[in-house]
Amino acid sequence: MNFQQIFNFLAHLQIYNDRNWFNENKHEYNEAKESFEVFINKLIVPLSQLDSSIGTVSAADCIFRIYRDIRFSKDKTPYKTHFSAFIANGGRKTRMAGYYIHLQPDESFLAGGIYAPDPATLESIRNAIYHNPDKMRKILDDKKFKKLFAEISNEDKLKNPPKGYPKNFKEIELIKNKHFVTHFALDNNFFLKENVIKRLMEIFKIQHPFNEFLNEAVQ
Repeated sequence: MNFQQIFNFLAHLQIYNDRNWFNENKHEYNEAKESFEVFINKLIVPLSQLDSSIGTVSAADCIFRIYRDIRFSKDKTPYKTHFSAFIANGGRKTRMAGYYIHLQPDESFLAGGIYAPDPATLESIRNAIYHNPDKMRKILDDKKFKKLFAEISNEDKLKNPPKGYPKNFKEIELIKNKHFVTHFALDNNFFLKENVIKRLMEIFKIQHPFNEFLNEAVQ
């Protein structure tokens, strides 16, 4: 796992984000991609032992393509300037909660949970919170969880409670969420030090109860 190689390639890609440069340096991309795949496959092993819901997946199932969909975007740069993967049952295309890894020079982070769930999944999560508010609150108020993740994402949060949920429900602010996602920023040095898998697992162990709650709701 050569993280410096990955960061070097992505740093150059930020500057030379065009097809000519990419094709001329395809060997560097392939080497960096291979290193990232090795990393994800190694991470899947202890992560699937921690979270049995992950089942049997591989890096190929979990890693996102580097090619951007520019059909409806004003930004016509053809390539993403990061490597990323979502480890969960079903890989990157799943509707389940999982563990997201984002490698980008000076902007790396970990995330987890479920982003932009479909309406049925979102309703299942809201219903689970409504019937088990203390269980979710215990997870969110855990000292280690709060130290790492603070509160879950409130992006696109509803101004009013969704239909069917009383305004005076004690966790109505959680019910208003459209995403149920954690976020933890990492600097480049995190990946350049030894025992990176072990240190990542220490973070994901703290996130695991949150994902477990969501997956119980979805299933």
